[in-house]
Amino acid sequence: MKIFSKEQIYQWDNLTVERQNISSTDLMERAGTQIFEWIHQRMQGAQVPIHVFCGIGNNGGDGLVLARHLITYGYHVKTYIANCSDKRSKDFLVNYDRVKNVTKDWPVLLNCKEDFPEITPDAIIVDCIFGIGLNRPVDEWLGQLFQHFKNSKAFTLSVDIPSGLRTDQVPTDENDVVWAGYTLSFVAPKLVFFLPETAKFIGQWEVLDIGLDPAFLKETETEVHLIGKYEVLQMYVPREKYSHKGSFGHTMIIGGSYGKIGSVTLSSKAALSAGAGLVSAFVPKCGYTVLQSSFPEAMVVTDTDEELLTKIDFEVKPTVIGFGMGAGTSPKTLSAFEAFLKVNKKTPLVIDADGINMLSKKKTLLKLLPENTILTPHPKELERLIGTWKDDFEKIKKVKALSKKYKIIIVIKGANSITIGNEKIYVNTTGNPGLATAGSGDVLTGIICGLVSQGHNALNASIFGVYLHGKSADIAIQDYGYQSLIASHVINYIGKAYLDLFKQPEPTIEEEKKQVK
Repeated sequence: MKIFSKEQIYQWDNLTVERQNISSTDLMERAGTQIFEWIHQRMQGAQVPIHVFCGIGNNGGDGLVLARHLITYGYHVKTYIANCSDKRSKDFLVNYDRVKNVTKDWPVLLNCKEDFPEITPDAIIVDCIFGIGLNRPVDEWLGQLFQHFKNSKAFTLSVDIPSGLRTDQVPTDENDVVWAGYTLSFVAPKLVFFLPETAKFIGQWEVLDIGLDPAFLKETETEVHLIGKYEVLQMYVPREKYSHKGSFGHTMIIGGSYGKIGSVTLSSKAALSAGAGLVSAFVPKCGYTVLQSSFPEAMVVTDTDEELLTKIDFEVKPTVIGFGMGAGTSPKTLSAFEAFLKVNKKTPLVIDADGINMLSKKKTLLKLLPENTILTPHPKELERLIGTWKDDFEKIKKVKALSKKYKIIIVIKGANSITIGNEKIYVNTTGNPGLATAGSGDVLTGIICGLVSQGHNALNASIFGVYLHGKSADIAIQDYGYQSLIASHVINYIGKAYLDLFKQPEPTIEEEKKQVK
């Protein structure tokens, strides 16, 4: 799914008005009606107090359309206008007059804290104050209104985006943003829905189709893409009947040190479970017995040193190499890593953990990385690599710059892991808090290696691998829960994650109703 910028959304609105020969007021009517239909399908006329808070721009106009329909259908609704400035949009004024035609209770004008209505915990708040066009600080009394929403404990539904949140900035004061329980987004979700510092304001989210021009959706390129089942399904490559293990490449996992051989074991198992035809592991001598006994499917090559990687030398010609998990960053290992990079000019690399830490210690090594090398840092490893950042937008900007400079792909691990490559941003939709466990990153590295081994290009392998990793965990928690999930469980569910790609989704409430009719 494409995630559009604020400017692209405005362009899309204007183009729709032009191509469909409608007015902007007609488009606003569509938007407000869709919000009403969403609410009405779930409430079916229930007499719950509904407080609709409108701004004086187009987002407020959407709220007035909603309020009019709620009133017409007999809901218990109160409408308020947050008097944010002297400038009212044309379509807002049109719908303000339309509301006055269906009720004797005109919208209540709010100017200050003393005007705030009482809101009970059993009520519903619909937030239509600011949309994506907000470009100035929120007035103090409006921030107090947003806190009034939060303190009321009422369910809060935000339209398009929680008021006070911008599409391209992290708020300086979280009290100046509405904390939504649910967000109904027009056209597509926004990037801020998925960033650690801003996702907390969104709650659950859903996209509403308001009939914008479909050609624009197909023709317009976006910088950001949201990755779900249907995006990765296009990357899936079925196996030929007469293929053999040599058809799916040979993954080499290099890493480990005394007491940290488990990480290599996890990566190796994950690579094979993801579909690599062959897997070898290169480890210090102390890892030989561990790997041979715990993972008999792997071949093992050892360093001359008992406890550390000191000289990376093997006769195998792998399809892809995963490096760094459990390796440590001793001077001997760093020297071995540098020597290895100087001779490895073509074999694709996936670098994780201490491999990234060594790149951070000696940044000149970045110049030795083959094009399309994949790095998979967690937040602290990323900080060592690019330095600190003031907010998530600066973090993405720095990662994009590093990716472009060295022509590499970087996976920013975390909730909604983000893959950056070829100057594009890919936001993952799978995964859960159960992945916050030792070894889950080693499993991800192995999965990505397994996909590269099978012939996927580096960018697709990263995107697909992150999705499979998260989906495996999503399926596994149904049996283990968040707290008991461990990295080995994720490996065991990779097969089910593959099968899930071809599973038909459960019908929605609306689809079930249509089938009954």
